[in-house]
Amino acid sequence: MAQCVQSVQEFIQDSFVPMVAVLCSEDAERVTRKNNLSFPELLRPFCRLTSEGHLRDPNNQVVVVKGLRISVTGINTRPPKTTDLHKLLSQVVSVCQPPEGSPANVITAGDYDLNISDRLVKASVPWYSDWKETLTQLSSSKHYTATTPWFETYRENFLQSMPASEHEFLNHYLACMLVVSSREAVPTEQFLKLSQEQHRIQHSGEYTHPKWFIPNTLKYYVLLHDISDGDEQSVESVYEDVKQRYGTQGCYLLKINSRSEATSANEQMPDPWSQYLNKTSIHNPELDEESAVNNAVENIGAEEDGFDPAARDGFSETHPLQLDQSTDAGYPGNKPSQSVISTEMTGPQKQASVTPHTTATPRGTCLTLNDHDRIRQFIQEFTFRGLLPHIEKNIRQLNDQLVSRKGLSRSLFSATKKLFGGGKVPEKTIAELKNTAGLLYPSEAPELQIRKMADLCFLVQHYELAYNCYHTAKKDFLSDQAMLYAAGALEMAAVSAFLQSGAPRPYPAHYMDTAIQTYRDVCKNMLLAERCCLLSAEILKSQAKYSDAATLLIKMTSEDSDLRSALLLEQAAHCFINMHSPMVRKFAFHMILAGHRFSKAGQKRHALRCYCQALQVYKGKGWSLAEDHINFTIGRQSFTLRQPENAVAAFRHIFINDSTQSAVQQAAFLREYLYVYKSMTQLSGESPLPQLPLPCLHSSQTRVFFGHERRLAEGEKQAATHVSLDQEFDRDLSHLWRELEERLVALANRGAVPITFQPSQCCLNSQTDNLRNPLAVMEEPIIVEVVFRNPLKVPLALSALSLLWKFTLKDFSGPHGGTILETITNEKEAASSKETTAPNDIIDTQVIPEFNMSPEETKVARLKLLPHKTGELHVLGVVYNLGTGDVGNSEGSLASDLMCVHGQQNLEIQGPRLNMTKEEKTSIRYGPDHRLDPIVTPPMPLLEVFFINFPTGLLCGEIRKAWVEFVNVSAVPLAGLRVASTHPEFFTFGSATSDLTPVTPTAAEHCSAYKTVATPPSVAAVTLVSPAAFGVTSGYRAAVADIPLTGGVLGPGEALQVPLWLRGPDQEGVHEINFLFYYESTEKRTNISHRVLRHTVFICASRSLSVRATACRSNTLHSREREEKNGNMLVFVDVENIHTSEAGVREFHIVQVSSSSRHWRLHKCINPAGDKDSKLASRERGKLCFRVIRCRKDEASSGEAEKYTFSDLNLGNEQIVSSTTPCADFFFRRSLPSEPRRGVVASGSASQMRRTGLTPQSVTDDAVMNIVRKCSEVDLDIIVLWKAYVVEDNKQLILEGQLHVALQTISKEACSLSQKEETQEMVLLKFKPDVPPPVSKPSLEQLSHLIKTCLHYPESYDHPFPQKSLCMVPVTLMLSNCSMAQVDVIIDLRHKTTSPESLEVHGSFTWLGQTQYKLQLQAQEVYRLSLKACFFQAGVYNLGTPRVFAKLAQTSAMCETSQQSAMPALIIINSI
Repeated sequence: MAQCVQSVQEFIQDSFVPMVAVLCSEDAERVTRKNNLSFPELLRPFCRLTSEGHLRDPNNQVVVVKGLRISVTGINTRPPKTTDLHKLLSQVVSVCQPPEGSPANVITAGDYDLNISDRLVKASVPWYSDWKETLTQLSSSKHYTATTPWFETYRENFLQSMPASEHEFLNHYLACMLVVSSREAVPTEQFLKLSQEQHRIQHSGEYTHPKWFIPNTLKYYVLLHDISDGDEQSVESVYEDVKQRYGTQGCYLLKINSRSEATSANEQMPDPWSQYLNKTSIHNPELDEESAVNNAVENIGAEEDGFDPAARDGFSETHPLQLDQSTDAGYPGNKPSQSVISTEMTGPQKQASVTPHTTATPRGTCLTLNDHDRIRQFIQEFTFRGLLPHIEKNIRQLNDQLVSRKGLSRSLFSATKKLFGGGKVPEKTIAELKNTAGLLYPSEAPELQIRKMADLCFLVQHYELAYNCYHTAKKDFLSDQAMLYAAGALEMAAVSAFLQSGAPRPYPAHYMDTAIQTYRDVCKNMLLAERCCLLSAEILKSQAKYSDAATLLIKMTSEDSDLRSALLLEQAAHCFINMHSPMVRKFAFHMILAGHRFSKAGQKRHALRCYCQALQVYKGKGWSLAEDHINFTIGRQSFTLRQPENAVAAFRHIFINDSTQSAVQQAAFLREYLYVYKSMTQLSGESPLPQLPLPCLHSSQTRVFFGHERRLAEGEKQAATHVSLDQEFDRDLSHLWRELEERLVALANRGAVPITFQPSQCCLNSQTDNLRNPLAVMEEPIIVEVVFRNPLKVPLALSALSLLWKFTLKDFSGPHGGTILETITNEKEAASSKETTAPNDIIDTQVIPEFNMSPEETKVARLKLLPHKTGELHVLGVVYNLGTGDVGNSEGSLASDLMCVHGQQNLEIQGPRLNMTKEEKTSIRYGPDHRLDPIVTPPMPLLEVFFINFPTGLLCGEIRKAWVEFVNVSAVPLAGLRVASTHPEFFTFGSATSDLTPVTPTAAEHCSAYKTVATPPSVAAVTLVSPAAFGVTSGYRAAVADIPLTGGVLGPGEALQVPLWLRGPDQEGVHEINFLFYYESTEKRTNISHRVLRHTVFICASRSLSVRATACRSNTLHSREREEKNGNMLVFVDVENIHTSEAGVREFHIVQVSSSSRHWRLHKCINPAGDKDSKLASRERGKLCFRVIRCRKDEASSGEAEKYTFSDLNLGNEQIVSSTTPCADFFFRRSLPSEPRRGVVASGSASQMRRTGLTPQSVTDDAVMNIVRKCSEVDLDIIVLWKAYVVEDNKQLILEGQLHVALQTISKEACSLSQKEETQEMVLLKFKPDVPPPVSKPSLEQLSHLIKTCLHYPESYDHPFPQKSLCMVPVTLMLSNCSMAQVDVIIDLRHKTTSPESLEVHGSFTWLGQTQYKLQLQAQEVYRLSLKACFFQAGVYNLGTPRVFAKLAQTSAMCETSQQSAMPALIIINSI
């Protein structure tokens, strides 16, 4: 329950005070009216005694009366009406509002911080000291809790306005002041007249109102003297006569008006009447409820208690708490003819009608401070000399009457002890009692005399005697079943027990509960039940029994009074929040109930305040329906109170969060919001565009695209894909494009990427790097893609949708990065809601006329800006008209226009979370996001690329010729055109020396992609080619290709067509191939140095041929054609048709085999088919054998190591020149740049060996490895060129292509299809550096190729065995050192074949002479060793039995390794 300014004891004592009536003569009334006061009003500020009073009880004990207040009122014989009481209470609550501008008060309850901005006082609850930490300190460093002054005012006026009843005497008059002016001719006669008038009112029976406490009412005679009239002596003489007639205890001379009216205006005197009479000025019956409400609306500030305009949401109209729409005039659906404008027009008129009642009237203008003291002294004299003795005498008389009538003992104290000491009769419950509420006692009944005595004791603060009397009366009333009287006795007995000093007995709360139930259910008297409830709740609250108090207050709510129910529900809510464990949700729920009842009672401001306080609990907790109801009600109430801004803010929050309302309810909310918004804009006139809540704008998903719209494909032309808003962002792909761009930029900047390099980003989103301002180009569009979401289940209609921007003109041609000129914005144009919203000479702004959104739809709007000047652009937001989707209603265009509002939404994008430094990691900081802040730069060239005859599918290794067209669509020339690709091996633009004929795509349509020469099959044609001519330097193939331009420049509007050769990937499947075209402006720009154009193609590669090749050493050591040692090899090429599509390719023809190497070349083809090429149908295989010889030194120039020898062996009548484009291009592009050729590594190792000064005589382990490897190394590439015959659409097409096989090692098979790499095993993390691995030793297979052997002998030998049994045949063993170092050789002739298969086929023989030799061969030395073979009989013998072991001469630690033996050497021995 809200805290009161008074304590509970003070509140109860002031609620029940002695009542004193006043009868004034006309002259006396005239004297007081000089001060604009009546006589009771004159006395009211001084009616509380400042000193203690004393009286004696019937036991002669002194009773001290502290802080007694008396109530002095004029006699009103007209009984009060219930309707007047309700009207009075409604007015006082309506006028009493929270003070404007009061400091905010935050009460922390659990997880909630409740902001209640009432006038505040310190909490006085028992547990305050434990909970003061939870209360927020204000600037005064004091803790506060909320008060509700409107409730206190209501309670005070309610208690003061309680009509007198027969069953109790607390509000009956005890005395009557008879006031006569000293200016009367005979004052004593006037006193007599007034006394008779009082007697007539009390005893004649004509008047039922007012009620008098006892028949012998105290009459106090007051002679009122106006000091300004003078004549002091005559006044004193008159007063003496009065004293003689009525006694000194019963009269008083009161002198007032010490100042004249003329002097009173010049001096400022205190006005103690304002705090009392302002509250009751509304008692004027002319001030009706409507004027009071409007007066409060006009004078009380618009900012309500806890009304946070940024936190609102709403509820269903079909909810039980739905507002009574009949009370909300001016709302759509109630009275369409009334609008906000008409409501505003009636406001000043209503205020004018209440102005006379609200203007401050000066009071007490003729009174001085001495007069104030005289009045105060008069009240004290009246109370101490007249009232208290009168009460004391009546208490004694009543006590004596009761004792004599009942025959009891002398003192009521002992009587009550006897009554209560014996056995108690059980009390009957309310349900058991019959309805005797109408029972009346006669005035002289002893039960009423006890009640009178109890009330007298209670009024003079003798609570113990009062409790005893109430208790006695309660027993009597219950025994008589006089329920109204019993309830009154129970009520006051409970209050008396609570007020007893020292608390001798606990507060009997059950007395109060019984009294309330009796008043309400039996007596049907809600006024008395309400009073009882107010007293009991205040007592329970003072004892921190907030739960009991809340239950009591809630029980008293009913349908008969909305105002009472609202106030009690609000107090119950405060009880819940003041508990030791605050029940915040119950507080909020009962505040909602209170707000609803306030609204029904017409208390709009109080209803608004309750809903706002409850919203603090419900908002953000997921209770969407409750939030919707609250915000909807706040919006309506604010609109009714002419607070359109707050109404719009409340309605706006209904749509911010996802609503769970039905579609019908949402449509109703939307219509009301649009109506309120429309009304606000009409009243506010020209003002900044407000923020619209619908549709939801996902700012973080905003994308910005910089660039021109690309032309579509024309016929066979295929436009470059580049970047578009239809593409999804791929972080890996973005990183790939960045790497390609860095390669291009590094090449343009002499191999180094500049520090200021900023990768080109044509499309910005939340995943791109937006820390820098993006760069846009003048006269090129900027497209902003905005994502809208309709959270409602009803359609929305947006119109005139455009961007809101601010542009700072800047001249970049000057030094220091440009000169700022001026800043221009289109806010004013956008606020005017016209179709054209921007200065067209600066920026063209696109306007979307209609943008409809379906229910719960997420839709993208792409808005375009076209800058015509350079500078800095800032996109601020979007501006549009919002309307309901059901435009085609029956009300026509007028209704649709009414339901359409103009507003904006800001595009506010939060940057990425910073997490680099320690400070950033320990705090929450966000970086900037500049995607909406582009810098518009001067014009730049703009390139468009088209591909002509570009295939989508190729056979593996297929060569296809296409064309690329470059078009400069800007007004600026471009230069430095280059291209980089993720698959450089896929395409080539040809070498600088390539033959570009034919020069058009049409002329080249049916021509071969190769350069061919008509030549019959013969010995291979040899050509030397430098790798540099094809873009390969130092063994590394460049990944960037320069595109030649005429004159190095492509002018504005010019186009250039360039041939492009493509080769199908070696692996089948779909391949994604990316091209990045790079170009620059001819003029150097400070902001943009270059531009790029992306293109992505997907190529489907199908199987064609599989080529396997193997190199074998020739057994011949010398040939007549060549002088080089070890100069012959045999290469076997195995070709298989693995193409699986039967319907496509019919057959493959191997038309030519070429080789490329720096050391070897093809010499002759051993073709069993003669001069015909090899034909392979599906799944067929063929094998070709070629002789390979070493290249002659005279075939190359001095830089032989840098040139490749191309050798062509055509199998048909047409030779393809493999050393030219495109065959040679694709040969040099056959591997990735990160994988250099093995030959390059070998030459590098040799050069390293030379640099370190190594010689063959001083061989290290590295050199040994190198020497051994070169013995078995081939380094020969075989190029197989083929043609495929394809039938397509009844036409035969000829496809051509080439496959590459890299032979690296002798006797090791190589394949054209690269084997799939095995998955790498997981590698453990190592925190210590590993010991460098030892140098790997040559394998046994590598060491077995050091020496090549060959046997020379006759094929057959005739010997006469009958004459000579032993046959001696001379045999020569040729040893050839294949390495570049000295080799130690051991020849063992004693070895014999032990396998039984050999023995069965060949006979046995023996070697004569030396059977084991140890030799040393120099580098590449050939050594002849003469041997003798001895045979014993004729037959066929295998001479290939000698074993040869070899090792490098300088490696003493290495053992000899067995060398590979030659093929079987068979000799036939004939007997003659």
